[in-house]
Amino acid sequence: MGICWVFPGQGSQKLGMAAGLLDHPLGRDRFEMASDLLGRNLGQICSGSDQSNLDNANELNDLNNTRNTQPALFVLETLLIDLLYKQGKKANLLAGHSLGELVALYAGGVFEFETGLKLVIRRSELMAAAGGGAMAAVMGFNRKELEEAVATTEGVVIANDNSDAQVVLSGSKEALAAVLAAVSCKRAVPLAVSGAFHSPFMAAPAAAFSAELDAVPFRNSAVPILSNTNPSPCSDGNSLKQRLQQQMTSGVRWRETMLQFDVAGIHTVVEVGPGAVLSGLLKRSLPALVTAQISGLQDLGLN
Repeated sequence: MGICWVFPGQGSQKLGMAAGLLDHPLGRDRFEMASDLLGRNLGQICSGSDQSNLDNANELNDLNNTRNTQPALFVLETLLIDLLYKQGKKANLLAGHSLGELVALYAGGVFEFETGLKLVIRRSELMAAAGGGAMAAVMGFNRKELEEAVATTEGVVIANDNSDAQVVLSGSKEALAAVLAAVSCKRAVPLAVSGAFHSPFMAAPAAAFSAELDAVPFRNSAVPILSNTNPSPCSDGNSLKQRLQQQMTSGVRWRETMLQFDVAGIHTVVEVGPGAVLSGLLKRSLPALVTAQISGLQDLGLN
């Protein structure tokens, strides 16, 4: 019976998520490195102790600013990974949702922490600067009806296929409105993001990030990884890089990722990071799976 570690992405962040970890020796080093690279105190941003200049949600010292969210989650989740490894814990499979895919690559030993952090910072800058477009989560819908509406409406795609009952649409505001008006659903929630992530609207930042990736050597992963663009187990470094290069403009195929757990003989899925968003999707989609969360020192027995 295998174990899979999964890593959440943007949207799972919350103030105070690094409590305790900021005082851990390795945590201090990691957050200090990230703060030096960013030019602002990421630890204070995570704790909410730096409240200067917070006039709106887009201010540079706000945790919900993409430029902070992605590095903060990467630092936190990779730190938890290293503490798990120090305890002798291991996984048979790895998967991450959006930003979490870069965390999975680190967990597999594809690149070192500093390399991954620099990639994440660059990714966050490119995505935050890509204006235009919007995203909305849709729950409780008829899949055929939704897919037909998306297919016949220019300028909108399914960005995150999270489960049978939840997807995230991405595209122009007009196209999003047209699709939501054409389908019946239990709920549709606009997302507080700066652009139409995981869609063709990300073509320019995706090309710039792909060029960054070209210059970074990817080792083979020590553990097979399910990528967002191709949810089949892969350990080859070159293939994993190619999959990541397609991620910004392609949808996150999380529903298909979860289906792979049974194929791979996974019995337990551990969500490593703040919150339990991925665990919730798993419990509703695959109730026979055992799920657990590792979000801080208390879950590791280190507090």
